[in-house]
Amino acid sequence: MSGNVNGKIRIAVADGHTVLRVSLCALLNSQPDFEVVAAAAAGEDAVACVLRETPDVLVLDLFMPNGDGFHVPRQVEKAEVRVASLVLTDSESQAEYAQVVRLGARGLVLRSEHPDKLFSAIRTVAGGELAFDEDVAQGVLLAMSQESQEERAANLARRSERKRQIAYLVVRGMKNRDIAQELGISENTVKRHLQSIFNKTGSKDRLELAMLALAGAEAA
Repeated sequence: MSGNVNGKIRIAVADGHTVLRVSLCALLNSQPDFEVVAAAAAGEDAVACVLRETPDVLVLDLFMPNGDGFHVPRQVEKAEVRVASLVLTDSESQAEYAQVVRLGARGLVLRSEHPDKLFSAIRTVAGGELAFDEDVAQGVLLAMSQESQEERAANLARRSERKRQIAYLVVRGMKNRDIAQELGISENTVKRHLQSIFNKTGSKDRLELAMLALAGAEAA
């Protein structure tokens, strides 16, 4: 994500609760590197805002009128607009978390978290990384491991233990340099392993790899 000419991360906010939406916009605008460029109260409006403003990040409520938040990331993807969707929710449903990932969201933050957690997640997804904390990531992967992904997951299971370790750290949202430090290998080695995993599993990016990692590890 490149941001605008001022170097700020351009953000659209979609939340069905008026007070929360207005407060969230004000909170995000308090950060020197953020700029809220659009706000929407419903799913259809959220898609329209993204198509019109092409923000870097969409902060998204799951439950909104006129096309809930579950459908927004997929509709935006079909329109071929590059935006990182970040879900802000008070839901504790792992199945809903899994649905969010399947539809293409790059991260998820609970409303009960400190605002700094949201700020960090926005910067993370704007930089092209995933923003799921460990508990959420585990919940997502456990839910997905129960679904029909056996054929593709088996490909990941056949990869080396090192590749499975790297895949899991990708799920944790770690960047290549952090993975390299964690495993005591070079960043170039991490990149080579990741490229191999993408090629063998058919994953097009880190998000799809995240959806397969735990299922693949369990199948080994």
